[in-house]
Amino acid sequence: MKQKTIYTLAIICCFLFSTSCVQANKEKQTEETPSISNQKIQAAILLDVSNSMDGLIDQAKAQLWNMVSTMGKAKCNGATPKIEIALYEYGRTTNNEKAGFVKQLMPFTTDLDSLSQILFSLKTDGGDEYCGQVIYTSLNNLAWDNTPGNYKVIFIAGNEDFLQGNLHYKKACTLAKQKGVIVNTIYCGDRMQGISEHWNVNDECGGGSFTNINQNERIEEISTPYDDKIITLNEKLNGTYIAYGSEGFSKSASQKKVDADNRTVNKSVEVKRITVKSNKALYKNESWDIVDKFEDDKEIVSKINKATLADSLRNKSDAEIQKIVIQKKKEREDIQKQITDLNASRDKFIAIEKSKVKNQNNKATLESEIEKIIRKQAKEFNMVIE
Repeated sequence: MKQKTIYTLAIICCFLFSTSCVQANKEKQTEETPSISNQKIQAAILLDVSNSMDGLIDQAKAQLWNMVSTMGKAKCNGATPKIEIALYEYGRTTNNEKAGFVKQLMPFTTDLDSLSQILFSLKTDGGDEYCGQVIYTSLNNLAWDNTPGNYKVIFIAGNEDFLQGNLHYKKACTLAKQKGVIVNTIYCGDRMQGISEHWNVNDECGGGSFTNINQNERIEEISTPYDDKIITLNEKLNGTYIAYGSEGFSKSASQKKVDADNRTVNKSVEVKRITVKSNKALYKNESWDIVDKFEDDKEIVSKINKATLADSLRNKSDAEIQKIVIQKKKEREDIQKQITDLNASRDKFIAIEKSKVKNQNNKATLESEIEKIIRKQAKEFNMVIE
Protein backbone atom coordinates (compact mmCIF):
# COMPACT_ATOMS: atom_id res chain seq x y z
CA MET A 1 0.00 0.00 0.00
CA LYS A 2 2.88 2.33 0.91
CA GLN A 3 4.63 1.65 -2.43
CA LYS A 4 1.39 2.34 -4.32
CA THR A 5 1.00 5.67 -2.54
CA ILE A 6 4.57 6.66 -3.41
CA TYR A 7 4.01 5.65 -7.05
CA THR A 8 0.82 7.71 -7.23
CA LEU A 9 2.56 10.77 -5.76
CA ALA A 10 5.38 10.38 -8.27
CA ILE A 11 2.90 10.41 -11.19
CA ILE A 12 1.21 13.54 -9.83
CA CYS A 13 4.57 15.31 -9.39
CA CYS A 14 5.62 14.41 -12.94
CA PHE A 15 2.32 15.74 -14.29
CA LEU A 16 2.66 19.01 -12.37
CA PHE A 17 6.27 19.42 -13.46
CA SER A 18 5.50 18.83 -17.13
CA THR A 19 2.57 21.26 -16.98
CA SER A 20 4.73 23.97 -15.44
CA CYS A 21 7.37 23.44 -18.12
CA VAL A 22 4.80 23.81 -20.90
CA GLN A 23 3.54 26.99 -19.28
CA ALA A 24 7.10 28.28 -18.90
CA ASN A 25 7.80 27.57 -22.57
CA LYS A 26 4.63 29.41 -23.56
CA GLU A 27 5.67 32.37 -21.43
CA LYS A 28 9.16 32.28 -22.96
CA GLN A 29 7.73 32.25 -26.48
CA THR A 30 5.51 35.20 -25.63
CA GLU A 31 8.47 37.11 -24.23
CA GLU A 32 10.54 36.43 -27.33
CA THR A 33 7.83 37.57 -29.73
CA PRO A 34 8.81 41.02 -31.09
CA SER A 35 6.31 43.66 -29.99
CA ILE A 36 5.82 47.20 -28.82
CA SER A 37 7.12 47.36 -25.26
CA ASN A 38 5.44 48.93 -22.25
CA GLN A 39 8.78 50.62 -21.68
CA LYS A 40 8.97 54.25 -22.79
CA ILE A 41 11.39 56.84 -24.02
CA GLN A 42 10.08 60.24 -22.94
CA ALA A 43 12.02 63.22 -24.29
CA ALA A 44 11.32 66.89 -23.63
CA ILE A 45 12.95 69.40 -25.99
CA LEU A 46 13.44 72.88 -24.50
CA LEU A 47 14.40 75.49 -27.11
CA ASP A 48 15.68 79.01 -26.63
CA VAL A 49 13.69 81.20 -29.05
CA SER A 50 15.40 84.52 -28.32
CA ASN A 51 16.59 86.68 -31.21
CA SER A 52 19.93 84.95 -31.81
CA MET A 53 18.47 81.46 -32.14
CA ASP A 54 17.13 81.30 -35.73
CA GLY A 55 19.81 78.76 -36.60
CA LEU A 56 18.85 76.59 -33.61
CA ILE A 57 15.21 76.54 -34.72
CA ASP A 58 16.27 75.54 -38.24
CA GLN A 59 18.37 72.70 -36.85
CA ALA A 60 15.49 71.58 -34.62
CA LYS A 61 13.19 71.30 -37.64
CA ALA A 62 15.74 69.10 -39.35
CA GLN A 63 16.76 66.97 -36.38
CA LEU A 64 13.28 65.81 -35.28
CA TRP A 65 13.12 62.87 -37.68
CA ASN A 66 16.69 61.78 -37.04
CA MET A 67 16.04 61.82 -33.28
CA VAL A 68 12.83 59.78 -33.64
CA SER A 69 14.54 57.39 -36.04
CA THR A 70 17.40 56.87 -33.58
CA MET A 71 14.97 56.24 -30.72
CA GLY A 72 13.00 53.89 -32.95
CA LYS A 73 16.06 51.68 -33.37
CA ALA A 74 16.12 51.04 -29.61
CA LYS A 75 15.20 47.55 -28.51
CA CYS A 76 14.68 46.23 -25.00
CA ASN A 77 14.39 42.42 -24.86
CA GLY A 78 13.49 42.49 -28.54
CA ALA A 79 10.67 45.02 -28.16
CA THR A 80 10.47 48.66 -29.27
CA PRO A 81 9.80 51.17 -26.48
CA LYS A 82 6.95 53.64 -26.93
CA ILE A 83 8.28 57.08 -27.82
CA GLU A 84 6.74 60.31 -26.53
CA ILE A 85 8.12 63.79 -27.23
CA ALA A 86 7.24 67.14 -25.66
CA LEU A 87 8.26 70.65 -26.73
CA TYR A 88 8.81 73.88 -24.78
CA GLU A 89 10.03 77.30 -25.76
CA TYR A 90 11.70 79.81 -23.47
CA GLY A 91 13.14 83.31 -23.88
CA ARG A 92 10.16 84.88 -25.71
CA THR A 93 9.23 88.15 -24.03
CA THR A 94 5.61 87.94 -25.21
CA ASN A 95 5.10 84.82 -23.08
CA ASN A 96 3.82 85.11 -19.50
CA GLU A 97 6.44 86.90 -17.40
CA LYS A 98 5.12 85.28 -14.20
CA ALA A 99 5.78 81.88 -15.80
CA GLY A 100 9.36 82.91 -16.55
CA PHE A 101 8.65 83.52 -20.25
CA VAL A 102 8.24 79.74 -20.61
CA LYS A 103 5.53 78.12 -22.75
CA GLN A 104 4.56 74.52 -23.38
CA LEU A 105 4.09 74.04 -27.13
CA MET A 106 3.26 70.33 -26.99
CA PRO A 107 2.79 67.91 -24.07
CA PHE A 108 4.10 64.36 -24.43
CA THR A 109 2.76 63.11 -27.74
CA THR A 110 3.16 60.45 -30.40
CA ASP A 111 1.63 62.81 -33.00
CA LEU A 112 4.81 63.58 -34.93
CA ASP A 113 3.07 65.54 -37.69
CA SER A 114 1.64 68.06 -35.22
CA LEU A 115 5.02 68.33 -33.51
CA SER A 116 6.77 69.03 -36.81
CA GLN A 117 4.19 71.66 -37.75
CA ILE A 118 4.84 73.51 -34.50
CA LEU A 119 8.59 73.47 -35.11
CA PHE A 120 8.09 74.94 -38.58
CA SER A 121 5.85 77.68 -37.17
CA LEU A 122 8.43 78.85 -34.59
CA LYS A 123 9.85 82.36 -34.91
CA THR A 124 12.50 83.94 -32.71
CA ASP A 125 11.74 86.93 -30.51
CA GLY A 126 13.06 88.14 -27.17
CA GLY A 127 14.34 87.95 -24.56
CA ASP A 128 15.24 86.68 -21.14
CA GLU A 129 16.32 83.03 -21.13
CA TYR A 130 15.51 81.37 -17.80
CA CYS A 131 17.00 77.88 -18.04
CA GLY A 132 16.23 76.80 -14.48
CA GLN A 133 12.63 77.90 -14.92
CA VAL A 134 11.98 76.00 -18.16
CA ILE A 135 13.54 72.80 -16.78
CA TYR A 136 11.53 73.05 -13.56
CA THR A 137 8.30 73.82 -15.46
CA SER A 138 8.71 70.86 -17.81
CA LEU A 139 9.43 68.55 -14.88
CA ASN A 140 6.32 69.71 -13.03
CA ASN A 141 3.84 69.98 -15.89
CA LEU A 142 4.59 66.97 -18.06
CA ALA A 143 3.15 63.50 -17.39
CA TRP A 144 6.45 61.75 -16.66
CA ASP A 145 5.91 58.00 -16.40
CA ASN A 146 7.47 56.64 -13.20
CA THR A 147 7.46 53.01 -14.34
CA PRO A 148 10.94 51.56 -13.64
CA GLY A 149 13.13 51.20 -16.74
CA ASN A 150 11.80 54.18 -18.67
CA TYR A 151 14.38 56.45 -20.30
CA LYS A 152 13.27 59.96 -19.32
CA VAL A 153 15.33 62.78 -20.73
CA ILE A 154 15.42 66.55 -21.22
CA PHE A 155 17.44 68.34 -23.90
CA ILE A 156 17.79 72.07 -23.27
CA ALA A 157 19.48 74.14 -25.98
CA GLY A 158 20.35 77.82 -25.94
CA ASN A 159 22.93 80.40 -24.94
CA GLU A 160 23.34 83.21 -22.40
CA ASP A 161 23.97 82.57 -18.70
CA PHE A 162 22.35 79.45 -17.22
CA LEU A 163 21.80 81.32 -13.95
CA GLN A 164 19.26 83.82 -15.31
CA GLY A 165 15.86 84.06 -13.62
CA ASN A 166 14.57 83.80 -10.08
CA LEU A 167 14.46 79.99 -10.00
CA HIS A 168 17.96 78.59 -9.56
CA TYR A 169 18.82 75.64 -11.79
CA LYS A 170 19.84 73.56 -8.74
CA LYS A 171 16.20 73.49 -7.62
CA ALA A 172 15.25 72.15 -11.04
CA CYS A 173 18.10 69.63 -10.96
CA THR A 174 17.04 68.36 -7.54
CA LEU A 175 13.55 67.75 -8.91
CA ALA A 176 15.02 66.03 -11.98
CA LYS A 177 16.89 63.58 -9.78
CA GLN A 178 13.74 62.88 -7.74
CA LYS A 179 11.81 62.08 -10.91
CA GLY A 180 14.64 60.08 -12.50
CA VAL A 181 14.93 62.48 -15.45
CA ILE A 182 18.31 63.07 -17.12
CA VAL A 183 18.97 66.69 -18.14
CA ASN A 184 21.34 67.30 -21.05
CA THR A 185 22.52 70.83 -21.82
CA ILE A 186 23.48 71.97 -25.33
CA TYR A 187 25.18 75.36 -25.48
CA CYS A 188 24.98 77.27 -28.74
CA GLY A 189 28.44 78.76 -29.08
CA ASP A 190 32.03 78.30 -27.92
CA ARG A 191 32.52 75.48 -25.40
CA MET A 192 34.58 77.53 -22.96
CA GLN A 193 32.01 80.31 -23.13
CA GLY A 194 29.34 77.74 -22.28
CA ILE A 195 31.32 76.63 -19.26
CA SER A 196 31.81 80.21 -18.09
CA GLU A 197 28.04 80.67 -18.41
CA HIS A 198 27.39 77.61 -16.19
CA TRP A 199 25.95 75.20 -18.80
CA ASN A 200 28.18 72.30 -17.68
CA VAL A 201 25.77 71.10 -14.95
CA ASN A 202 26.39 67.40 -15.77
CA ASP A 203 26.02 65.23 -12.63
CA GLU A 204 24.06 67.94 -10.84
CA CYS A 205 21.17 67.25 -13.19
CA GLY A 206 20.72 63.49 -13.08
CA GLY A 207 23.97 62.49 -14.76
CA GLY A 208 23.30 64.37 -17.97
CA SER A 209 25.84 65.64 -20.48
CA PHE A 210 27.10 69.05 -21.54
CA THR A 211 28.00 69.76 -25.14
CA ASN A 212 28.19 72.71 -27.48
CA ILE A 213 27.18 73.32 -31.09
CA ASN A 214 27.32 76.00 -33.73
CA GLN A 215 23.61 76.72 -34.13
CA ASN A 216 24.24 78.27 -37.55
CA GLU A 217 26.05 75.23 -38.96
CA ARG A 218 24.40 73.78 -42.06
CA ILE A 219 23.23 70.15 -41.80
CA GLU A 220 25.36 68.00 -44.10
CA GLU A 221 23.50 66.59 -47.08
CA ILE A 222 24.82 63.69 -49.15
CA SER A 223 22.76 62.86 -52.22
CA THR A 224 22.26 59.16 -52.94
CA PRO A 225 20.82 57.08 -55.79
CA TYR A 226 18.04 55.98 -53.41
CA ASP A 227 16.56 59.37 -52.47
CA ASP A 228 14.18 59.83 -55.40
CA LYS A 229 12.97 56.23 -55.17
CA ILE A 230 12.10 56.70 -51.49
CA ILE A 231 10.33 60.00 -52.23
CA THR A 232 8.29 58.36 -54.99
CA LEU A 233 7.27 55.56 -52.63
CA ASN A 234 6.12 58.17 -50.11
CA GLU A 235 3.46 59.35 -52.55
CA LYS A 236 2.19 55.78 -52.76
CA LEU A 237 2.38 55.45 -48.98
CA ASN A 238 0.15 58.50 -48.49
CA GLY A 239 -2.37 56.84 -50.79
CA THR A 240 -2.88 54.00 -48.28
CA TYR A 241 -4.43 56.28 -45.63
CA ILE A 242 -8.21 56.34 -45.21
CA ALA A 243 -9.36 59.36 -43.24
CA TYR A 244 -12.30 59.13 -40.84
CA GLY A 245 -13.80 61.19 -38.04
CA SER A 246 -14.26 64.91 -37.55
CA GLU A 247 -10.54 65.64 -38.03
CA GLY A 248 -9.84 63.01 -40.67
CA PHE A 249 -9.54 65.25 -43.71
CA SER A 250 -7.66 68.05 -41.92
CA LYS A 251 -5.16 65.55 -40.46
CA SER A 252 -4.68 63.96 -43.87
CA ALA A 253 -3.98 67.39 -45.32
CA SER A 254 -1.55 68.09 -42.46
CA GLN A 255 0.35 64.90 -43.26
CA LYS A 256 1.00 66.15 -46.79
CA LYS A 257 1.84 69.65 -45.56
CA VAL A 258 4.47 68.28 -43.18
CA ASP A 259 5.94 66.34 -46.10
CA ALA A 260 6.15 69.60 -48.06
CA ASP A 261 7.58 71.55 -45.10
CA ASN A 262 10.43 69.09 -44.63
CA ARG A 263 11.08 69.11 -48.37
CA THR A 264 11.93 72.82 -48.09
CA VAL A 265 14.83 72.07 -45.72
CA ASN A 266 16.62 69.61 -47.99
CA LYS A 267 16.17 66.22 -49.58
CA SER A 268 17.99 64.43 -46.77
CA VAL A 269 15.54 65.71 -44.15
CA GLU A 270 12.62 64.79 -46.40
CA VAL A 271 13.92 61.24 -46.72
CA LYS A 272 14.52 60.92 -42.96
CA ARG A 273 10.88 61.84 -42.35
CA ILE A 274 9.73 59.27 -44.90
CA THR A 275 11.79 56.52 -43.27
CA VAL A 276 10.11 57.30 -39.94
CA LYS A 277 6.75 57.03 -41.71
CA SER A 278 7.80 53.57 -42.90
CA ASN A 279 8.11 52.34 -39.29
CA LYS A 280 4.67 51.58 -37.88
CA ALA A 281 6.09 51.39 -34.37
CA LEU A 282 7.01 55.08 -34.65
CA TYR A 283 4.41 56.57 -36.94
CA LYS A 284 0.78 55.73 -36.17
CA ASN A 285 -2.33 57.77 -36.89
CA GLU A 286 -5.13 55.70 -35.41
CA SER A 287 -7.01 58.86 -34.39
CA TRP A 288 -7.83 59.67 -38.02
CA ASP A 289 -6.73 56.75 -40.23
CA ILE A 290 -8.92 53.63 -40.38
CA VAL A 291 -6.02 51.41 -41.48
CA ASP A 292 -3.96 52.20 -38.37
CA LYS A 293 -7.03 52.02 -36.14
CA PHE A 294 -7.91 48.60 -37.57
CA GLU A 295 -4.70 47.23 -35.99
CA ASP A 296 -6.20 47.81 -32.53
CA ASP A 297 -9.90 47.58 -33.24
CA LYS A 298 -11.15 45.10 -35.83
CA GLU A 299 -14.69 46.45 -35.35
CA ILE A 300 -13.82 50.04 -36.24
CA VAL A 301 -15.59 49.97 -39.60
CA SER A 302 -18.96 49.31 -37.95
CA LYS A 303 -18.39 52.14 -35.44
CA ILE A 304 -17.41 55.06 -37.65
CA ASN A 305 -19.73 57.76 -38.90
CA LYS A 306 -19.76 57.15 -42.65
CA ALA A 307 -20.61 60.80 -43.25
CA THR A 308 -16.99 61.58 -42.30
CA LEU A 309 -15.59 59.30 -45.02
CA ALA A 310 -14.62 60.22 -48.58
CA ASP A 311 -17.51 60.32 -51.06
CA SER A 312 -16.27 57.11 -52.71
CA LEU A 313 -16.76 55.15 -49.46
CA ARG A 314 -19.92 56.61 -47.90
CA ASN A 315 -22.38 54.37 -49.70
CA LYS A 316 -20.41 51.16 -49.37
CA SER A 317 -21.33 48.41 -46.91
CA ASP A 318 -19.23 47.62 -43.84
CA ALA A 319 -17.97 44.46 -45.51
CA GLU A 320 -16.90 46.37 -48.62
CA ILE A 321 -15.09 49.04 -46.59
CA GLN A 322 -13.33 46.44 -44.46
CA LYS A 323 -12.11 44.67 -47.58
CA ILE A 324 -10.61 47.96 -48.80
CA VAL A 325 -9.02 48.58 -45.39
CA ILE A 326 -7.36 45.15 -45.41
CA GLN A 327 -6.13 45.76 -48.96
CA LYS A 328 -4.69 49.17 -48.03
CA LYS A 329 -3.04 47.63 -44.97
CA LYS A 330 -1.24 45.09 -47.15
CA GLU A 331 -0.24 47.78 -49.66
CA ARG A 332 1.16 49.93 -46.84
CA GLU A 333 3.20 47.11 -45.37
CA ASP A 334 4.68 46.33 -48.79
CA ILE A 335 5.58 49.99 -49.41
CA GLN A 336 7.02 50.41 -45.91
CA LYS A 337 9.24 47.36 -46.43
CA GLN A 338 10.49 48.77 -49.74
CA ILE A 339 11.32 52.10 -48.08
CA THR A 340 13.07 50.35 -45.18
CA ASP A 341 15.17 48.25 -47.57
CA LEU A 342 16.07 51.26 -49.71
CA ASN A 343 17.02 53.28 -46.65
CA ALA A 344 19.35 50.51 -45.47
CA SER A 345 21.14 50.74 -48.83
CA ARG A 346 21.10 54.53 -48.54
CA ASP A 347 22.76 54.40 -45.10
CA LYS A 348 25.50 52.15 -46.45
CA PHE A 349 26.06 54.47 -49.41
CA ILE A 350 26.40 57.51 -47.10
CA ALA A 351 28.80 55.65 -44.80
CA ILE A 352 31.03 54.80 -47.77
CA GLU A 353 30.96 58.38 -49.08
CA LYS A 354 31.91 59.74 -45.66
CA SER A 355 34.79 57.27 -45.39
CA LYS A 356 36.26 58.66 -48.63
CA VAL A 357 36.71 62.10 -47.10
CA LYS A 358 40.09 62.23 -45.34
CA ASN A 359 40.46 64.29 -42.18
CA GLN A 360 36.82 65.23 -42.32
CA ASN A 361 35.71 67.73 -39.71
CA ASN A 362 32.50 66.39 -38.21
CA LYS A 363 31.01 69.63 -36.93
CA ALA A 364 28.63 69.30 -34.03
CA THR A 365 24.98 70.13 -34.71
CA LEU A 366 21.81 69.68 -32.68
CA GLU A 367 21.11 66.54 -34.71
CA SER A 368 24.52 64.93 -34.26
CA GLU A 369 24.78 65.70 -30.54
CA ILE A 370 21.28 64.50 -29.62
CA GLU A 371 21.88 61.25 -31.51
CA LYS A 372 25.19 60.66 -29.69
CA ILE A 373 23.59 61.36 -26.31
CA ILE A 374 20.62 59.06 -26.93
CA ARG A 375 22.83 56.20 -28.11
CA LYS A 376 25.02 56.48 -25.02
CA GLN A 377 22.31 56.98 -22.39
CA ALA A 378 19.82 54.41 -23.70
CA LYS A 379 22.28 51.64 -22.71
CA GLU A 380 21.70 52.56 -19.07
CA PHE A 381 18.09 51.44 -19.49
CA ASN A 382 18.82 48.06 -21.07
CA MET A 383 18.06 49.47 -24.52
CA VAL A 384 20.18 48.45 -27.48
CA ILE A 385 20.26 50.80 -30.47
CA GLU A 386 21.17 49.09 -33.71
